[in-house]
Amino acid sequence: MKTLPVGEFKTRFSDVLDRVQHGEEIAVSYGRKKEKIAVIIPYSHYKQPAKRVLGVMEETASYKVKGDFKISTEEFLGLE
Repeated sequence: MKTLPVGEFKTRFSDVLDRVQHGEEIAVSYGRKKEKIAVIIPYSHYKQPAKRVLGVMEETASYKVKGDFKISTEEFLGLE
């Protein structure tokens, strides 16, 4: 896997996309320490999250979480 600093990634964006299209994975680094912050991969390598199973209600119930749903950690844990 090739690693590019963010400046070079921005400069060579079209070239990077072409390489990714041909199956290469590219890491992007940032800052003085050149810490890796992202990996650009071909979409065919991307794994979608698995569907959640509803246990005993699996065949009879369903749920849907809207994209604008937000909850804080405190709300989720019942601390508010």
